[in-house]
Amino acid sequence: MPAFAYKARKADGNVVHGVVEAEEQKIAVDRLRLQKFVVLEISEKTSSLLDPLLALLKRKGSVGSKDLVIFSRQLSTLVSAGVPIVQGLSILESQADNPAFKEVLGLVRGDIEGGLSISDALKKHPDAFPELYTAMVKAGELGGILDAILERLTSYLENSEALRAKVKSAMMYPIIVLTICASVTVFLMVFVIPTFKAIFAGFGAELPLITQLFIDLSDIMKKYFPLIIASPWLGYKGFQKFYKTPYGQHWCDGKALNLPVFGPILKKVAVAKFTRTLGTLVKSGVPIMQALETVAATAGNVVISDVIFATRESIREGGRLSDPLKKSGIFPNMVTSMIAVGEETGSLDVMLAKIADFYDMEVDAAVKGLTSLIEPLVIVVMGLVIGTIVVAMFMPMFGLGELAGNLDK
Repeated sequence: MPAFAYKARKADGNVVHGVVEAEEQKIAVDRLRLQKFVVLEISEKTSSLLDPLLALLKRKGSVGSKDLVIFSRQLSTLVSAGVPIVQGLSILESQADNPAFKEVLGLVRGDIEGGLSISDALKKHPDAFPELYTAMVKAGELGGILDAILERLTSYLENSEALRAKVKSAMMYPIIVLTICASVTVFLMVFVIPTFKAIFAGFGAELPLITQLFIDLSDIMKKYFPLIIASPWLGYKGFQKFYKTPYGQHWCDGKALNLPVFGPILKKVAVAKFTRTLGTLVKSGVPIMQALETVAATAGNVVISDVIFATRESIREGGRLSDPLKKSGIFPNMVTSMIAVGEETGSLDVMLAKIADFYDMEVDAAVKGLTSLIEPLVIVVMGLVIGTIVVAMFMPMFGLGELAGNLDK
Protein backbone atom coordinates (compact mmCIF):
# COMPACT_ATOMS: atom_id res chain seq x y z
CA MET A 1 0.00 0.00 0.00
CA PRO A 2 1.36 3.49 -0.86
CA ALA A 3 2.64 5.65 2.00
CA PHE A 4 2.30 9.46 2.14
CA ALA A 5 4.60 11.72 4.13
CA TYR A 6 2.73 14.70 5.59
CA LYS A 7 3.19 17.91 7.51
CA ALA A 8 0.10 18.97 9.46
CA ARG A 9 -1.07 21.24 12.26
CA LYS A 10 -2.88 19.68 15.20
CA ALA A 11 -5.88 21.19 16.98
CA ASP A 12 -3.59 22.63 19.69
CA GLY A 13 -1.52 24.47 17.06
CA ASN A 14 1.53 22.18 17.09
CA VAL A 15 2.99 21.17 13.72
CA VAL A 16 3.69 17.45 13.29
CA HIS A 17 5.33 15.30 10.63
CA GLY A 18 4.46 11.68 9.90
CA VAL A 19 3.58 8.98 7.40
CA VAL A 20 0.13 7.59 6.66
CA GLU A 21 -0.76 4.59 4.48
CA ALA A 22 -3.67 4.87 2.06
CA GLU A 23 -4.78 3.70 -1.38
CA GLU A 24 -4.48 7.24 -2.76
CA GLN A 25 -3.59 10.77 -1.62
CA LYS A 26 -7.22 11.92 -1.23
CA ILE A 27 -7.96 9.07 1.20
CA ALA A 28 -4.81 9.92 3.15
CA VAL A 29 -5.94 13.54 3.48
CA ASP A 30 -9.41 12.45 4.59
CA ARG A 31 -7.94 10.24 7.30
CA LEU A 32 -5.79 13.07 8.59
CA ARG A 33 -8.76 15.43 8.65
CA LEU A 34 -10.74 12.90 10.68
CA GLN A 35 -7.97 13.18 13.26
CA LYS A 36 -8.57 16.96 13.25
CA PHE A 37 -5.29 17.67 11.46
CA VAL A 38 -4.91 20.64 9.10
CA VAL A 39 -2.79 19.26 6.26
CA LEU A 40 -0.02 21.68 5.27
CA GLU A 41 2.01 19.44 2.97
CA ILE A 42 1.55 15.87 1.72
CA SER A 43 3.34 13.80 -0.90
CA GLU A 44 3.78 10.14 -1.72
CA LYS A 45 6.80 8.67 -0.02
CA THR A 46 9.22 7.16 -2.53
CA SER A 47 10.86 3.87 -1.63
CA SER A 48 14.63 3.41 -1.62
CA LEU A 49 17.05 0.53 -1.32
CA LEU A 50 17.70 1.52 2.29
CA ASP A 51 14.06 1.12 3.37
CA PRO A 52 14.33 -2.60 4.24
CA LEU A 53 17.46 -1.91 6.30
CA LEU A 54 15.85 1.04 8.08
CA ALA A 55 12.74 -1.04 8.80
CA LEU A 56 14.95 -3.76 10.26
CA LEU A 57 16.77 -1.29 12.48
CA LYS A 58 13.46 0.19 13.68
CA ARG A 59 12.15 -3.15 14.86
CA LYS A 60 11.90 -3.25 18.63
CA GLY A 61 11.07 -6.91 19.16
CA SER A 62 7.90 -8.91 18.84
CA VAL A 63 4.52 -9.05 20.53
CA GLY A 64 4.18 -12.11 22.74
CA SER A 65 1.10 -14.03 23.77
CA LYS A 66 1.41 -12.73 27.34
CA ASP A 67 1.27 -9.14 26.04
CA LEU A 68 -1.96 -9.99 24.21
CA VAL A 69 -3.51 -11.67 27.27
CA ILE A 70 -2.78 -8.67 29.51
CA PHE A 71 -4.00 -6.23 26.85
CA SER A 72 -7.27 -8.13 26.35
CA ARG A 73 -7.96 -8.33 30.07
CA GLN A 74 -7.30 -4.60 30.58
CA LEU A 75 -9.23 -3.49 27.48
CA SER A 76 -12.20 -5.66 28.50
CA THR A 77 -12.25 -3.97 31.92
CA LEU A 78 -12.06 -0.50 30.41
CA VAL A 79 -14.79 -1.14 27.82
CA SER A 80 -17.05 -2.69 30.49
CA ALA A 81 -16.54 0.46 32.58
CA GLY A 82 -17.80 2.61 29.69
CA VAL A 83 -14.43 4.04 28.61
CA PRO A 84 -14.42 4.90 24.87
CA ILE A 85 -12.27 2.52 22.82
CA VAL A 86 -9.87 5.23 21.60
CA GLN A 87 -9.33 6.54 25.12
CA GLY A 88 -8.87 2.99 26.38
CA LEU A 89 -6.24 2.28 23.73
CA SER A 90 -4.46 5.50 24.60
CA ILE A 91 -4.32 4.45 28.27
CA LEU A 92 -3.03 0.98 27.45
CA GLU A 93 -0.51 2.40 24.98
CA SER A 94 0.99 4.58 27.70
CA GLN A 95 1.17 1.59 30.08
CA ALA A 96 2.62 -0.96 27.63
CA ASP A 97 6.06 -2.23 28.64
CA ASN A 98 6.84 -3.86 25.28
CA PRO A 99 8.07 -1.16 22.83
CA ALA A 100 6.86 -3.16 19.83
CA PHE A 101 3.37 -3.53 21.29
CA LYS A 102 3.30 0.13 22.30
CA GLU A 103 4.01 1.07 18.68
CA VAL A 104 1.29 -1.28 17.39
CA LEU A 105 -1.29 0.13 19.81
CA GLY A 106 -0.44 3.66 18.68
CA LEU A 107 -1.00 2.68 15.04
CA VAL A 108 -4.28 0.92 15.88
CA ARG A 109 -5.52 3.94 17.82
CA GLY A 110 -4.61 6.23 14.91
CA ASP A 111 -6.45 4.02 12.40
CA ILE A 112 -9.58 3.94 14.57
CA GLU A 113 -9.47 7.73 14.94
CA GLY A 114 -9.11 7.84 11.16
CA GLY A 115 -12.41 6.02 10.67
CA LEU A 116 -11.47 2.33 10.52
CA SER A 117 -13.42 -0.23 12.53
CA ILE A 118 -11.66 -1.85 15.47
CA SER A 119 -11.38 -5.24 13.74
CA ASP A 120 -10.03 -3.70 10.51
CA ALA A 121 -7.48 -1.70 12.48
CA LEU A 122 -6.33 -4.85 14.31
CA LYS A 123 -6.25 -6.85 11.08
CA LYS A 124 -3.47 -4.60 9.76
CA HIS A 125 -1.14 -6.09 12.39
CA PRO A 126 -1.37 -9.90 12.02
CA ASP A 127 1.90 -10.44 13.92
CA ALA A 128 0.30 -8.95 17.03
CA PHE A 129 -3.37 -9.86 16.58
CA PRO A 130 -4.03 -13.33 15.05
CA GLU A 131 -6.93 -14.06 12.72
CA LEU A 132 -8.95 -15.60 15.54
CA TYR A 133 -8.64 -12.41 17.57
CA THR A 134 -9.82 -10.09 14.79
CA ALA A 135 -12.70 -12.44 13.86
CA MET A 136 -14.04 -12.40 17.41
CA VAL A 137 -13.62 -8.64 17.77
CA LYS A 138 -15.55 -8.19 14.51
CA ALA A 139 -18.35 -10.38 15.87
CA GLY A 140 -18.37 -8.30 19.05
CA GLU A 141 -18.61 -5.05 17.06
CA LEU A 142 -21.47 -6.31 14.92
CA GLY A 143 -23.37 -7.70 17.90
CA GLY A 144 -22.71 -4.75 20.20
CA ILE A 145 -21.16 -7.03 22.84
CA LEU A 146 -17.49 -6.08 22.52
CA ASP A 147 -16.92 -6.15 26.30
CA ALA A 148 -18.28 -9.71 26.58
CA ILE A 149 -16.27 -10.82 23.54
CA LEU A 150 -13.07 -9.40 25.00
CA GLU A 151 -13.78 -11.25 28.24
CA ARG A 152 -14.18 -14.53 26.33
CA LEU A 153 -11.07 -13.78 24.31
CA THR A 154 -9.09 -13.26 27.49
CA SER A 155 -10.30 -16.55 28.96
CA TYR A 156 -9.50 -18.34 25.70
CA LEU A 157 -5.99 -16.85 25.51
CA GLU A 158 -5.28 -17.67 29.16
CA ASN A 159 -6.38 -21.29 28.66
CA SER A 160 -4.32 -21.58 25.46
CA GLU A 161 -1.27 -20.10 27.18
CA ALA A 162 -1.65 -22.53 30.10
CA LEU A 163 -1.90 -25.47 27.68
CA ARG A 164 1.18 -24.31 25.78
CA ALA A 165 3.11 -23.89 29.03
CA LYS A 166 2.27 -27.46 30.10
CA VAL A 167 3.63 -28.93 26.86
CA LYS A 168 6.75 -26.74 27.00
CA SER A 169 7.48 -27.71 30.59
CA ALA A 170 7.24 -31.39 29.69
CA MET A 171 9.72 -30.97 26.83
CA MET A 172 12.17 -28.58 28.47
CA TYR A 173 13.72 -30.99 30.99
CA PRO A 174 14.60 -33.83 28.57
CA ILE A 175 15.90 -31.36 25.97
CA ILE A 176 18.24 -29.72 28.50
CA VAL A 177 19.48 -33.06 29.87
CA LEU A 178 20.00 -34.55 26.39
CA THR A 179 21.87 -31.41 25.30
CA ILE A 180 24.19 -31.68 28.32
CA CYS A 181 24.65 -35.40 27.65
CA ALA A 182 25.55 -34.77 24.00
CA SER A 183 27.97 -31.97 24.95
CA VAL A 184 29.75 -34.12 27.56
CA THR A 185 29.96 -37.04 25.11
CA VAL A 186 31.48 -34.87 22.38
CA PHE A 187 33.96 -33.40 24.89
CA LEU A 188 35.06 -36.87 26.03
CA MET A 189 35.37 -38.17 22.46
CA VAL A 190 37.29 -35.19 21.09
CA PHE A 191 39.49 -34.08 24.00
CA VAL A 192 39.78 -36.91 26.55
CA ILE A 193 40.01 -40.12 24.53
CA PRO A 194 43.00 -38.87 22.41
CA THR A 195 44.96 -38.62 25.69
CA PHE A 196 44.21 -42.27 26.46
CA LYS A 197 45.16 -43.18 22.89
CA ALA A 198 48.65 -41.77 23.43
CA ILE A 199 48.99 -43.79 26.65
CA PHE A 200 47.77 -47.03 25.06
CA ALA A 201 50.13 -46.58 22.09
CA GLY A 202 53.10 -47.07 24.40
CA PHE A 203 51.88 -50.45 25.63
CA GLY A 204 52.36 -52.17 22.29
CA ALA A 205 49.46 -54.57 22.88
CA GLU A 206 46.14 -55.17 21.20
CA LEU A 207 43.31 -53.18 22.75
CA PRO A 208 39.83 -54.52 23.55
CA LEU A 209 37.40 -54.23 20.65
CA ILE A 210 35.14 -51.67 22.35
CA THR A 211 38.12 -49.50 23.30
CA GLN A 212 39.47 -49.61 19.73
CA LEU A 213 36.02 -48.69 18.37
CA PHE A 214 35.81 -45.63 20.60
CA ILE A 215 39.35 -44.57 19.67
CA ASP A 216 38.55 -44.87 15.93
CA LEU A 217 35.31 -42.93 16.46
CA SER A 218 37.26 -40.30 18.40
CA ASP A 219 39.68 -39.89 15.47
CA ILE A 220 36.76 -39.35 13.09
CA MET A 221 35.04 -36.86 15.41
CA LYS A 222 38.28 -34.96 15.97
CA LYS A 223 38.85 -34.72 12.23
CA TYR A 224 35.34 -33.40 11.56
CA PHE A 225 34.91 -31.47 14.82
CA PRO A 226 33.85 -28.14 13.15
CA LEU A 227 31.18 -30.03 11.18
CA ILE A 228 29.93 -31.74 14.36
CA ILE A 229 29.63 -28.39 16.15
CA ALA A 230 27.74 -26.91 13.19
CA SER A 231 25.54 -29.98 12.59
CA PRO A 232 22.72 -29.02 15.04
CA TRP A 233 22.35 -25.62 13.37
CA LEU A 234 22.60 -27.12 9.87
CA GLY A 235 20.07 -29.80 10.80
CA TYR A 236 17.66 -27.20 12.19
CA LYS A 237 17.95 -25.02 9.07
CA GLY A 238 17.51 -28.06 6.82
CA PHE A 239 14.41 -29.10 8.75
CA GLN A 240 13.01 -25.56 8.49
CA LYS A 241 13.52 -25.55 4.71
CA PHE A 242 11.96 -28.99 4.36
CA TYR A 243 9.01 -28.09 6.59
CA LYS A 244 8.21 -25.03 4.48
CA THR A 245 7.38 -27.28 1.53
CA PRO A 246 3.78 -28.62 1.27
CA TYR A 247 5.02 -32.21 1.31
CA GLY A 248 7.33 -31.51 4.28
CA GLN A 249 4.52 -29.99 6.33
CA HIS A 250 2.15 -32.90 5.69
CA TRP A 251 4.85 -35.49 6.33
CA CYS A 252 6.15 -33.94 9.56
CA ASP A 253 2.72 -33.10 11.01
CA GLY A 254 1.40 -36.55 10.14
CA LYS A 255 4.40 -38.32 11.70
CA ALA A 256 4.17 -36.12 14.80
CA LEU A 257 0.59 -37.28 15.47
CA ASN A 258 1.71 -40.94 15.20
CA LEU A 259 4.80 -40.80 17.43
CA PRO A 260 4.87 -43.64 20.00
CA VAL A 261 4.84 -41.55 23.20
CA PHE A 262 4.27 -37.95 22.11
CA GLY A 263 1.64 -38.67 19.43
CA PRO A 264 -1.29 -39.29 21.82
CA ILE A 265 -0.43 -36.12 23.75
CA LEU A 266 -0.27 -34.06 20.54
CA LYS A 267 -3.68 -35.44 19.52
CA LYS A 268 -5.16 -34.46 22.88
CA VAL A 269 -3.65 -30.99 22.54
CA ALA A 270 -5.13 -30.71 19.02
CA VAL A 271 -8.59 -31.77 20.24
CA ALA A 272 -8.45 -29.35 23.18
CA LYS A 273 -7.36 -26.48 20.94
CA PHE A 274 -9.94 -27.24 18.23
CA THR A 275 -12.88 -27.50 20.63
CA ARG A 276 -11.82 -24.49 22.71
CA THR A 277 -11.34 -22.26 19.66
CA LEU A 278 -14.48 -23.36 17.81
CA GLY A 279 -16.59 -23.17 20.98
CA THR A 280 -15.39 -19.65 21.73
CA LEU A 281 -16.12 -18.48 18.17
CA VAL A 282 -19.58 -20.09 18.04
CA LYS A 283 -20.52 -18.68 21.43
CA SER A 284 -19.38 -15.23 20.26
CA GLY A 285 -21.77 -15.31 17.32
CA VAL A 286 -19.30 -16.00 14.52
CA PRO A 287 -21.01 -17.95 11.68
CA ILE A 288 -20.02 -21.63 11.67
CA MET A 289 -18.43 -21.50 8.19
CA GLN A 290 -16.26 -18.52 9.09
CA ALA A 291 -15.50 -20.06 12.48
CA LEU A 292 -14.25 -23.31 10.90
CA GLU A 293 -12.12 -21.36 8.43
CA THR A 294 -10.54 -19.43 11.30
CA VAL A 295 -10.00 -22.60 13.36
CA ALA A 296 -8.35 -24.34 10.40
CA ALA A 297 -6.00 -21.40 9.87
CA THR A 298 -4.95 -21.42 13.53
CA ALA A 299 -4.80 -25.22 14.06
CA GLY A 300 -0.99 -25.36 13.99
CA ASN A 301 -1.00 -28.74 12.21
CA VAL A 302 -1.62 -29.19 8.49
CA VAL A 303 -3.24 -32.61 8.92
CA ILE A 304 -5.73 -31.19 11.44
CA SER A 305 -6.34 -28.19 9.15
CA ASP A 306 -7.19 -30.51 6.25
CA VAL A 307 -9.72 -32.34 8.42
CA ILE A 308 -11.33 -29.04 9.47
CA PHE A 309 -11.51 -27.80 5.88
CA ALA A 310 -13.11 -31.11 4.86
CA THR A 311 -15.61 -30.65 7.69
CA ARG A 312 -16.36 -27.14 6.43
CA GLU A 313 -17.05 -28.45 2.94
CA SER A 314 -19.30 -31.16 4.36
CA ILE A 315 -21.38 -28.57 6.22
CA ARG A 316 -21.55 -26.44 3.06
CA GLU A 317 -23.10 -29.43 1.29
CA GLY A 318 -25.64 -29.96 4.08
CA GLY A 319 -23.73 -32.49 6.21
CA ARG A 320 -23.10 -32.46 9.94
CA LEU A 321 -20.06 -31.30 11.86
CA SER A 322 -19.45 -34.59 13.67
CA ASP A 323 -19.39 -36.97 10.65
CA PRO A 324 -16.16 -35.80 8.90
CA LEU A 325 -14.42 -35.49 12.27
CA LYS A 326 -15.27 -39.11 13.06
CA LYS A 327 -14.04 -40.32 9.66
CA SER A 328 -10.66 -38.60 10.13
CA GLY A 329 -9.60 -41.03 12.88
CA ILE A 330 -7.95 -38.18 14.82
CA PHE A 331 -10.93 -37.20 16.96
CA PRO A 332 -12.03 -39.89 19.46
CA ASN A 333 -15.57 -41.31 19.41
CA MET A 334 -16.40 -39.60 22.69
CA VAL A 335 -15.59 -36.21 21.17
CA THR A 336 -17.58 -36.74 17.97
CA SER A 337 -20.52 -38.18 19.93
CA MET A 338 -20.65 -35.14 22.23
CA ILE A 339 -20.43 -32.81 19.22
CA ALA A 340 -23.29 -34.71 17.56
CA VAL A 341 -25.40 -34.30 20.71
CA GLY A 342 -24.53 -30.59 20.78
CA GLU A 343 -25.66 -30.21 17.17
CA GLU A 344 -28.96 -31.99 17.80
CA THR A 345 -29.79 -30.06 20.98
CA GLY A 346 -28.60 -26.65 19.76
CA SER A 347 -25.97 -26.41 22.51
CA LEU A 348 -22.86 -26.93 20.40
CA ASP A 349 -20.88 -24.19 22.15
CA VAL A 350 -21.60 -25.71 25.58
CA MET A 351 -20.55 -29.19 24.46
CA LEU A 352 -17.36 -27.88 22.86
CA ALA A 353 -16.46 -26.05 26.07
CA LYS A 354 -17.02 -29.23 28.12
CA ILE A 355 -14.85 -31.25 25.74
CA ALA A 356 -12.11 -28.61 25.90
CA ASP A 357 -12.17 -28.61 29.72
CA PHE A 358 -11.98 -32.42 29.80
CA TYR A 359 -9.07 -32.58 27.36
CA ASP A 360 -7.22 -29.82 29.17
CA MET A 361 -7.25 -32.10 32.22
CA GLU A 362 -6.26 -35.06 30.03
CA VAL A 363 -3.29 -33.15 28.65
CA ASP A 364 -2.29 -32.09 32.15
CA ALA A 365 -2.35 -35.70 33.39
CA ALA A 366 -0.53 -36.98 30.28
CA VAL A 367 2.18 -34.33 30.59
CA LYS A 368 2.75 -35.16 34.25
CA GLY A 369 2.95 -38.86 33.42
CA LEU A 370 5.34 -38.21 30.54
CA THR A 371 7.57 -36.04 32.73
CA SER A 372 7.76 -38.70 35.45
CA LEU A 373 8.62 -41.31 32.78
CA ILE A 374 11.15 -39.26 30.85
CA GLU A 375 13.21 -38.01 33.80
CA PRO A 376 14.57 -41.41 34.92
CA LEU A 377 14.76 -42.64 31.31
CA VAL A 378 16.94 -39.72 30.23
CA ILE A 379 19.19 -40.11 33.27
CA VAL A 380 19.62 -43.84 32.53
CA VAL A 381 20.47 -43.14 28.87
CA MET A 382 22.98 -40.45 29.87
CA GLY A 383 24.54 -42.79 32.44
CA LEU A 384 24.81 -45.64 29.92
CA VAL A 385 26.45 -43.48 27.23
CA ILE A 386 29.00 -41.80 29.47
CA GLY A 387 29.51 -44.94 31.56
CA THR A 388 30.24 -47.02 28.44
CA ILE A 389 32.88 -44.52 27.31
CA VAL A 390 34.54 -44.52 30.74
CA VAL A 391 34.55 -48.34 30.99
CA ALA A 392 35.92 -48.67 27.45
CA MET A 393 38.83 -46.37 28.32
CA PHE A 394 39.65 -48.14 31.57
CA MET A 395 39.34 -51.72 30.31
CA PRO A 396 42.98 -51.78 29.11
CA MET A 397 44.02 -50.58 32.57
CA PHE A 398 42.66 -53.82 34.08
CA GLY A 399 45.42 -55.71 32.25
CA LEU A 400 48.03 -53.03 32.89
CA GLY A 401 50.20 -55.39 34.98
CA GLU A 402 50.28 -58.00 32.24
CA LEU A 403 51.07 -55.33 29.63
CA ALA A 404 53.86 -53.95 31.80
CA GLY A 405 55.28 -57.50 32.20
CA ASN A 406 55.34 -57.92 28.45
CA LEU A 407 57.27 -54.67 28.10
CA ASP A 408 59.94 -55.90 30.63
CA LYS A 409 60.51 -59.06 28.62
